[in-house]
Amino acid sequence: MNSRAFTLSLVIAVIAVVMVQTYIEGEEAKFNKKYGDMKFVVKAKKDIDELEVIDDTKVEISGVPGSYMQPGAFTKIEDIYNTIAAVPIKTGEQITKPRVLYPGSKTGLSRQIDQGKRAFSVQISEAEAVGRLLKPGDRVDVLSLIDYAGGQIEKIKVKTVLHDVYILATGKRVTGNIPMAKMKIENEIKKLDLNTYTNFRTVTLELTPFEVQQMIFLIKAGKGIYFSLRNNDDKEVKGIPGTRLYDVLGDNDAQAAKTYFAEKQAREEKRK
Repeated sequence: MNSRAFTLSLVIAVIAVVMVQTYIEGEEAKFNKKYGDMKFVVKAKKDIDELEVIDDTKVEISGVPGSYMQPGAFTKIEDIYNTIAAVPIKTGEQITKPRVLYPGSKTGLSRQIDQGKRAFSVQISEAEAVGRLLKPGDRVDVLSLIDYAGGQIEKIKVKTVLHDVYILATGKRVTGNIPMAKMKIENEIKKLDLNTYTNFRTVTLELTPFEVQQMIFLIKAGKGIYFSLRNNDDKEVKGIPGTRLYDVLGDNDAQAAKTYFAEKQAREEKRK
């Protein structure tokens, strides 16, 4: 008897579960028909101030009925990494494209400088800056002619002072704000025609505070600043010895030059 009662209770429980499940699915179908299927969007997890940088600590993925999904709403958090709020965004609001700005001239340069670094601009000529074929986002080495002997050519040295320096801007053109051109075929990455964007006279570098001091010294006391362009994936930094006159001449001519300068110095000391 107890076995029959248990079996009956189990059957009734299963029927009840099926009925509840059917009811829920029916209500869900009605809800989806009325409001649309569930969509997942990026929402603000906390209040975000205007011009505040947006990262994954401030947003989350949340489901909303399809009809409540706002036009231009982001569906993946990685799509808004390091964007900037164009307007104040309240907790729970969907993050949409009109509400964010990508780093560029409109958002100001300071938002793009890493903490602990400084932006420093250098006036350049075409000869000093790789024919002005530089763009924001490139990386360069910084070289200078250093004269520590009052113009004696044999003691002037060319030295690579800074390695792998990040370019924040060229003229008024800022990282992340470079127009793209020359789309050749569908789905191909747009290519930048560098010759179209060479009208600038300054290059802005991202430097440590100490490197800023080095640059000011070289500009004021050195014999020019020169950039050499690196591949962005080349992160190797080697200590490069300075180059002097004798390094350029080669062994035979260097020895002759050393003899000449030694004799010249001897004559000058004799006159004294």
